[in-house]
Amino acid sequence: MNNGTLIEIKNVSKYYNGKVCALDNIDLSIKKGEWLSIMGPSGSGKTTLLNIVSCLDRPSAGLVIVDGADIGRLDRNELTRFRRETVGLIFQQFHLVPYLDALENVMLAQYFHSMADEEEARQALDRVGLGDRLHHMPSQLSGGEQQRVCIARALINQPKLVLADEPTGNLDQKNEELVMELFRAMHRDGHTIIIVTHDPDVGKLADWRVYLEHGSIRSID
Repeated sequence: MNNGTLIEIKNVSKYYNGKVCALDNIDLSIKKGEWLSIMGPSGSGKTTLLNIVSCLDRPSAGLVIVDGADIGRLDRNELTRFRRETVGLIFQQFHLVPYLDALENVMLAQYFHSMADEEEARQALDRVGLGDRLHHMPSQLSGGEQQRVCIARALINQPKLVLADEPTGNLDQKNEELVMELFRAMHRDGHTIIIVTHDPDVGKLADWRVYLEHGSIRSID
């Protein structure tokens, strides 16, 4: 891996039950600070690829190197620590703890990092425009506000890599625009970003796009 590359994906395949092919011989190289959109129809392998890069799943074959680490060689505890220190995850479903307020949900990410800092969490929520919603419960927040809490939570530990799976899938147009402006800000700040999306308007914001079909790369632009 050269100094400008953050992720190397080499000949990666993923099979379920030994026969269902979700990914077929994927090769990609992603540089530090790049924004990549992974696109394609449902069932094309987009989320599977994202899950492998995020250490939530392992490839059946091939090599994945993230920030110099061969993640296929890491044990369970090492994977957990690596994901916590290197990756910020944002999902279509918000995965907020319903009995914790916005501030506590953001601090939860720091808790697992053993460095909870309420002021940092306040600042993170302020950056995503929720400085006046610190003590609102998830049920008191709109979908767009909940997603912005998720973004604050993903960024609180200053990850090198931000991974998002359909982050605007549950949002109306106004909130989609607010959330995507936050992604633009992440990009300007130098974060490497990979977004899985069906939305061509979201996809075109990236530096480049990979189109998957039946687990294989159909095209790159």
